[in-house]
Amino acid sequence: MTDKLPAAVLAIDGGNSKTDVALVAADGTLLASVRGPGASHEEFGLDEAMRRLGELVRLAADQAGRSPTGHVARHTSACLAGADLPEEEAQLTAAVQAQGWSLTSAVANDTFAVLRAGLTPAEGERPWGIAVTCGAGINCVGVAPDGRTTRFLAFGTLSGDWGGGHGLGREMVWCAMRAEDGRGEPTALQAEVAKFYGLSSMHEVAVALHRGQLAEDDLIGLPAVLFATAEKGDAVARSLVELQADEVCSMAVTAIRRLDLDSDSANPANHPAIPVVLGGGVLEARNPLLTDAVTRRLAASVPGSDVRIVDTAPVTGAALLGLDYLGAGPAAERRLRSGALLTNPAD
Repeated sequence: MTDKLPAAVLAIDGGNSKTDVALVAADGTLLASVRGPGASHEEFGLDEAMRRLGELVRLAADQAGRSPTGHVARHTSACLAGADLPEEEAQLTAAVQAQGWSLTSAVANDTFAVLRAGLTPAEGERPWGIAVTCGAGINCVGVAPDGRTTRFLAFGTLSGDWGGGHGLGREMVWCAMRAEDGRGEPTALQAEVAKFYGLSSMHEVAVALHRGQLAEDDLIGLPAVLFATAEKGDAVARSLVELQADEVCSMAVTAIRRLDLDSDSANPANHPAIPVVLGGGVLEARNPLLTDAVTRRLAASVPGSDVRIVDTAPVTGAALLGLDYLGAGPAAERRLRSGALLTNPAD
């Protein structure tokens, strides 16, 4: 009987490469936590995405000792990659609700999970701030204290975005190739990028990419090479780190100004600092050059900014959004954050 169903949140963080699902009691107790492969509706189609999510939900229900059929929670809070438009969130919310996992459901873009994971609001305060994710790509969302939101399309180059693993990787290959053939500035990236792929030259790297022997997703690991090369003083590598910092700050500052958070009327007097949460693999690597560049630029543009790198898995943010929906308070949030789920996995 659904009226006897214990209050709980089914939290989902659905990415392109992996998906995390957690069941969390209304008091913040972690009941179950499972990880599975990607379940992107963009890559697999809506029906297959729901099937993949359903398998993980059943595993979580079994782990928590709940029936794998029918409702397993009062509310589903799903933060999904590819939910880039409000109409896409509405479509995905309807699809999730149709699965019958809970009485109510809500789907949001996965950057909202990063934002909520990085915020610890006081009793009675609505969670608010800015989040920038820089992983495979780059995205930014913002929520004002009064609930107003802002976001970007995050379609990549098509919507004016640059950076993340794909963007940095392409730029690194471009710079390294031009260094090798004489058109560009010399850079240690020429040797380091080829070495990363186990090849002897950038010529071989470019041919491998052209022939499909290396795929677009093979670029995602290159930022680690960039950071190591930049730390050794390579000018080209450092310029790319600075460019990534520019892009992160441009999104954050634009979101802040769209929401008027840098004005006294929009920013509460008892909370003058503007939280700016950084997430995604490129930023969570905590490279000092990139982190310092972002912090320096934000301090110059918005002196009231409070930069923080998220230190918990995004599914935590999805769960916290669900607990907000159920009306849980700070005690539930503290309990959830102390659970085994919540240290951001190294992978």
